Amino acid sequence: MNKPTGWRVGVTLAVLLGSVGAYWWRGHEALKKSPTAPPNPTISDVLRNGLKLGLDLRGGIHLVMQVKTADALRVEAQDTLERLKDEGGKRGVSVMPAGPADGTGFTLRIDEKTDAAKLKDLVTAVLPPNAWSIDQRGREWKISYKDSERITIEDQATRQAVETIRNRVDALGVAEPVIQRQGTDRIVVEIPGVDDPSRVKEIIGTTGLLELKLVDDRGGPYPTTDAARAAYGGTVPEDLEVVEGFNEDADARTRTPVWYVLKRAAAVTGRDMKNARVDRDKFNQPAVMFFLNAQGALKFGKVTGENINKRLAIVLDKRVQSAPNINSQIKESGIIEGNFTAEKADALSLVLRSGALPAEMIILEERTVGPSLGLDSIKKGVLASIVGMICVFIAVVLYYRLSGLNAVLALTLNALILLGAMSYINATLTLPGIAGFILTIGMAVDSNVLIFERIREEMDNGKAPKPAIDLGFKRAWGTIVDTHVTTIMAALFLFQFGTGPVKGFAVTLVIGLLASVFTAVFVSHLLFDLIYGPKERVESLSI
Repeated sequence: MNKPTGWRVGVTLAVLLGSVGAYWWRGHEALKKSPTAPPNPTISDVLRNGLKLGLDLRGGIHLVMQVKTADALRVEAQDTLERLKDEGGKRGVSVMPAGPADGTGFTLRIDEKTDAAKLKDLVTAVLPPNAWSIDQRGREWKISYKDSERITIEDQATRQAVETIRNRVDALGVAEPVIQRQGTDRIVVEIPGVDDPSRVKEIIGTTGLLELKLVDDRGGPYPTTDAARAAYGGTVPEDLEVVEGFNEDADARTRTPVWYVLKRAAAVTGRDMKNARVDRDKFNQPAVMFFLNAQGALKFGKVTGENINKRLAIVLDKRVQSAPNINSQIKESGIIEGNFTAEKADALSLVLRSGALPAEMIILEERTVGPSLGLDSIKKGVLASIVGMICVFIAVVLYYRLSGLNAVLALTLNALILLGAMSYINATLTLPGIAGFILTIGMAVDSNVLIFERIREEMDNGKAPKPAIDLGFKRAWGTIVDTHVTTIMAALFLFQFGTGPVKGFAVTLVIGLLASVFTAVFVSHLLFDLIYGPKERVESLSI
């Protein structure tokens, strides 16, 4: 049993100091990122921030949102149709849509004046053959997405939505948000510690689709949609659309709904946006000034230059905010007026700066957790852990005597390693995670029980204490590995297929089990060697 212990002592101390150091470092990093951290944090402040707490402990908002990818497909199809019409105009080929584009594609109408051969050459030249399919049905050509292109656009829309939401949440200054994709078209958003969940939902869910569209010469405004259609003989032309807005009384500051008839194709969209900030309108009320990039400024300048003395509607999320007259050519910027409060103007400028969502978002699930519930959960979870550890300590000391102190030290180190490892990998501690922490305490002491019982069996069979210790550890090793490996495999399945708190439980359990093997076998054996190794002969063992 007189084995070299120096390197084993070094490894144990390195693991202990590394665990404590990782927890301390993570606590300092969390305080640096927190906007509410005190200027001179105390030791207790650092210790409280060493672990990232989950939503069920810290409080906040949990959202499961779905991206309406059909909107993104419709917008892409409409853009493709407009590009086809522009190119057709350059080549002298008439392109007549049979209706507005939708999520499947668009339809072209063929009449006696249409040169079908030239139209087919145009379509083949403009539309990639691997993205679109053409189905000729008499006097109509149905141009549809191929499956590969549809899947690609849906995937891009969801990924863009994730990044846009992340930009918006980051602009709110929220610490440690969780924003991740789930499946093909769903996004999970967890924001801890928010004070106003309704404002967060509004900012996250607002599409932020900005479009600048020309108002038709007979475009209103009209008091009703029927009145708008009646101005066109009951049917609005296909290249126009009726969009709701509001009429504002300059004196009374009242708003009444009205309807405009606009060009369906947008002159400029939010894709051409460079920046946005809060400004003031002509009534000294909050408004939003937006700035366009070089390409947007070029398009905006062309449209405003060619349509002086006409009106340009500023459409946000399919609602006309204002329809000012174009007095001169404008290139780089514009202003959105809409009777905003200062808070709403700030929120809108944030949304425009972070970019428009590619499609409308639907909230499928919403949970708001109050911080008082989280604090209560933490207190009860910590109390349960402490009481459980104390009960285990007392039980092993009473049953295994001085050897039980060995198990107590191993369990203490196990807890420190678990906390340090979770801090180092920046794992989130959830309420089920606390349950996993308590479970690992039981698993860790179970390993010590197996080893101690093996040592007792060897001593009952006549072995001396020193050989009995070695044989006890050696023969218990296989059983310990079997029990831990099977439990770790189950935890890995929970992590792979579980969501949210279930993953937190699995992470805590896996780390705790690995730490348990290290402390129960490596550290416990080292303690026996340190106590009994230097002695020439050991007559008895307190076990």
